[in-house]
Amino acid sequence: MDTSKHNLSTLFEQLGLASGAKDIEDFVARHSPLPSEVAIQDAPFWSESQSHFLEEGLEEDSDWAEVIDELDAQMRH
Repeated sequence: MDTSKHNLSTLFEQLGLASGAKDIEDFVARHSPLPSEVAIQDAPFWSESQSHFLEEGLEEDSDWAEVIDELDAQMRH
C-alpha cells in the first residue's frame, strides 16, 4: 500500500514527465491557461495513458485527486 504524500513532483513522475520545480513551472507556463470548458484530463497535450491516469484519479477520488486538482488550478491561471 502506497502511503506516501503525493505532490506535484510525484504526480509528474507518475505521468512520466520531468518533475523538478523548474520543469513543472515550465510545463504549466507552456500549457496555460487551460480553457474552462476543457477538463484537465482532456487537454490535448496528454498522452492517452496520462489522460487515463488523471481521469481515473479524479473519478475514483484517489490519493492523487487532491494534487491533480492542484495542477488543474495552476493550469487555469
